[in-house]
Amino acid sequence: MVDSGEVFSKTLQREFEEEAMNSIEMSSEQRLELHTQLKQFFSQGIEVYRGYVDDPRNTDNSWMETIAMNFHDETGTFVGRFQLCAGDDAAKVQWMDLNQSVRLYASHSDFLQKVVQYHKSHW
Repeated sequence: MVDSGEVFSKTLQREFEEEAMNSIEMSSEQRLELHTQLKQFFSQGIEVYRGYVDDPRNTDNSWMETIAMNFHDETGTFVGRFQLCAGDDAAKVQWMDLNQSVRLYASHSDFLQKVVQYHKSHW
């Protein structure tokens, strides 16, 4: 979630650090090193989608909106080299190959379809 006054691009990196790298449990020096390593990577994403999302939590009076970004590590040597570790409110985190048979939450498969088209890949 975007914190009050926070720019969403900063939120993406912070959430990755907290939920996929468990930065909350790191020392301040380790957090700074991780943040520095990821800063350039997270500055080069492309916007895949912005707006309303179909979500079971939506109601007539409130609904989810999101911004989906793609940050691509073509060779897997940048973020792909990190050992993921669930942190904050994330229960599990892992690198995985995706295809159309993988069941994803709400509109997430729609976002991935757009990424596949952008990279002229197969799905």
